[in-house]
Amino acid sequence: MATFTRFRDRYDAGRVLAARLTSYRGRTGLLVLALPRGGVPVGYEVARALGGELDVFLVRKLGVPGHEELAMGAIASGGVRVLNESVLRALDVPPEVIDRVTRDEARELDRRERAYRGDRPHPHIADRTVILVDDGLATGATMRAAAVALRRQRPAELVVAVPVAAEETCEEFRAEVDRIVCAFTPEPFHAVGLWYEDFSQTSDEEVRDLQHRAAAGVAT
Repeated sequence: MATFTRFRDRYDAGRVLAARLTSYRGRTGLLVLALPRGGVPVGYEVARALGGELDVFLVRKLGVPGHEELAMGAIASGGVRVLNESVLRALDVPPEVIDRVTRDEARELDRRERAYRGDRPHPHIADRTVILVDDGLATGATMRAAAVALRRQRPAELVVAVPVAAEETCEEFRAEVDRIVCAFTPEPFHAVGLWYEDFSQTSDEEVRDLQHRAAAGVAT
C-alpha cells in the first residue's frame, strides 16, 4: 500500500488487477464482464491475462439532480434498479424525481446496448465463473446493480474486481458476492479518478474496438 501512487491509465490498472486474479487463469468458461465505458480497458487486460472471454454488462448510475456525481442508485440490463436508501433519505429525494432520472438513464442504457452489442446475443451466465470489472469503486451503487442483475442468472461464482476502491465499499461487497478483489484501497480515497494519471473518458469507439480485439485475440 505504501508504494502505491497512481495508475498510468486504465490499461495499466487492468494489468495490475490481473496479477491479483491469477488463480482464475485458464479456468474453463471464464467470463470477464466489464462495465462500460471505463471498465472495458481494465476488463480487456484482465481477460487477456487470464484467457477469459470479454463482454460488457450495461449499468447506468442514477445521479442526484444537480449533483450528478452523487449516486442515488443505478439500473442494469434486465430491468434491475438498486437504490441508495441512505442518500435518498439524507436528501429527501421525491419518488417522481427518482422515476424521472430512471427513465432518462434507461434510454441511455438502451442506446449503449445497441451501440456496443448490436445483434450479438448476451453471453450465457449460468454455471460460469464471472469476473465483474470496473475501473474503481466509490459508493458501489453501479457495481451493486450489476451484481444483483447477474445473481439472477445463477453464475457458478461471481467475483467483483477493481483496481482501486474505497475501503468501506470494498468491505460491504464481501457479503454480496462470492469474492471481492480490490487491488488498492487508499485512504483517504475521495474519488476514483484521483488514482489515475490519465482518467480521460473512454469512448464508444474504444469500447467496440476492444471487444473486437478481445474476440480476435489481438493485444494492445
